[in-house]
Amino acid sequence: MASQPLDRTSPVPLYFQIAERLHAAIESGELQPGQRLDNEIELSDQLGVSRPTVRQAIQRLVQQGLLVRRRGIGTVVVQRRIRRPLGLTGLQEDLAAAGRNPSTTVLELSLVSVGPEMASSLLLESGATVLFIRRLRCADGMPLAVMENFLAPQLLDLPISADILEKQGLYEFLRSQGVQFHSAHQVIGARRASHAEARLLGTTRSSTVLTLARTAHDPTGRAIELGQHAYLATRYSFEMTVLSH
Repeated sequence: MASQPLDRTSPVPLYFQIAERLHAAIESGELQPGQRLDNEIELSDQLGVSRPTVRQAIQRLVQQGLLVRRRGIGTVVVQRRIRRPLGLTGLQEDLAAAGRNPSTTVLELSLVSVGPEMASSLLLESGATVLFIRRLRCADGMPLAVMENFLAPQLLDLPISADILEKQGLYEFLRSQGVQFHSAHQVIGARRASHAEARLLGTTRSSTVLTLARTAHDPTGRAIELGQHAYLATRYSFEMTVLSH
């Protein structure tokens, strides 16, 4: 941190420069998850700035979910957030591709009747029977997402089981059974975690979850499944590229 002096002539505030250096060190792996930062007094002496300036820089990274303050320990680097590109892939596939170790617990696997709103999304009649799947997905042993999926009636004869879904991703399994994905409509949002989500994700009701609602279709336009997922925002983000026309 102290090897490169801060630019005191720059219009960029000192606290922001410090925060950006810490951010870069975390992203590069120079600062590892679980590593404790020097305390505010030591950092302010190293950088030649006031303690409030250091405190402001650290608070910025706490708000971004990169650092956490732990009583009796100090300020600690948290597990780097998973960045997921938006595409027709499953979370398990994306985690494995990112070098993370995914694991899954199936919480529910049952037949349910859909109401009018969900029936409309799946292009079904209200009351149609679908397969409901609820899972807890972890990355490197840390809870990451609560995932709910509703499979369309034409898939009810597939040999799906909790054991299969705890070993491979849902999309991976469906593709192995000859299901073809062509397109999907996705809506991303954010909200406070529900009581059940907070309990499963090991967090508090005040925590933010990112939500993804996705309806996937086959090449004929027929709906395959509807997914409603909640991801812990401090450990997860969506990534996309926008092209100019």
